[in-house]
Amino acid sequence: MISRIDLRGSLPEDLRDVLPRAELDVEAALEKVRPICEDVRHRGAAAVRELTARFDGVEIASTRVPAGEITQALETLDPRVRLALEESIRRARLVHRDQRRTDTTTQVVPGGTVTERWVPVDRVGLYVPGGRAVYPSSVVMNVVPAQEAGVESLAVTSPPQEGGLPHPTILAACALLGVDEVYAVGGAQAVAMFAYGTEECRPVTMVTGPGNIWVAAAKRLLKGVIGIDSEAGPTEIAVLADDSADPVHVASDLISQAEHDVIAAAVLVTDSVELAEAVEKELPGQVAATKHSERIAEALSGRQSGIVLVNDLADGIRVVDAYAAEHLEIHTRQAAEVAGRIRNAGAIFVGAYAPVSLGDYLAGSNHVLPTGGCACHSSGLSVQSFLRGIHVIDYTREALAEAAEHVTVLADAEDLPAHGAAIRARFDWKVPGA
Repeated sequence: MISRIDLRGSLPEDLRDVLPRAELDVEAALEKVRPICEDVRHRGAAAVRELTARFDGVEIASTRVPAGEITQALETLDPRVRLALEESIRRARLVHRDQRRTDTTTQVVPGGTVTERWVPVDRVGLYVPGGRAVYPSSVVMNVVPAQEAGVESLAVTSPPQEGGLPHPTILAACALLGVDEVYAVGGAQAVAMFAYGTEECRPVTMVTGPGNIWVAAAKRLLKGVIGIDSEAGPTEIAVLADDSADPVHVASDLISQAEHDVIAAAVLVTDSVELAEAVEKELPGQVAATKHSERIAEALSGRQSGIVLVNDLADGIRVVDAYAAEHLEIHTRQAAEVAGRIRNAGAIFVGAYAPVSLGDYLAGSNHVLPTGGCACHSSGLSVQSFLRGIHVIDYTREALAEAAEHVTVLADAEDLPAHGAAIRARFDWKVPGA
């Protein structure tokens, strides 16, 4: 059901070449989404409605969801689901509120200061997937950090279900968060709608949220017209474990993420052959007992999943750092200490009682995370994602005079004499050497 990669002995110099990874050719998808985005740019809402009918098989009279439908979705929501969503929102707010930035002023010299002022983007479009599963949790993960950052205008879009509306649980989550601007649009046309605007939707400054390859390609194509958080690929979990790990827990956690998609990645890295064998024996029974067994089995048997055997824990850490997983679980002795040695991961889950499923819904952390190895240079969605740091420079005449000679010398060194002249124009004297 799941393959093995044996890296015992000396590790390859470039581990990325031998580790399992889902293939996602965003570049190839670019040319397919380009005409879609251009159509939306030129024809607006009419193009969005036609593309929705073509790709989603749903006719919509308007791209925007009526306010009454959002209210009704909350009124008819299962009370248990409402309670769980409310607790998810509460915990996410606690974490993201502590991420808020404060302005910092530094006195560089007497009379000369630089202040870093944090300013939220003015309008954000939040994409919530709606393919194989329904993701009200993604509404929470996108909206909460944007609200805590102080974004004044938020719009949510999610693909329409049969009947022409996003899933009612997604609408209910929007209602709980006070978001009343919601669109029944998915795919590349949704990103283009946000980027260019239509008669029914004002353009946004930034688009965030995970989606399929067409969403990722549209975000890449339109980056610059809009800001983006990342190009989300298939979900992935890596588990770093030693012989103290419980194979039942490890197997269930691999399965939990394989449940997302047939191209989801599930990777176990261990120095214990006994654990590897126990997990291999555990997987078939757990997979057979779960609802989406065919999807999970395909994901686990794909080239993107596997069990990686290493010499020892030190090599295991090197391997998971090279892999840079979206989600990394640590099932070892002194798990917290091991977690502190990890440099590359979207989120790290420490020990047996912090599974990825907790982070997906209720840990308080954000589940919009870098995939495809991007965790080595990128972060997950946070309040910071929606903020811009603006430097405010405030110098007195005396402070500028003190800096004048250095500025002019450096300007001349770069053969930009007008830069120095702009300094001298403020004084009745010339700096030495001018």
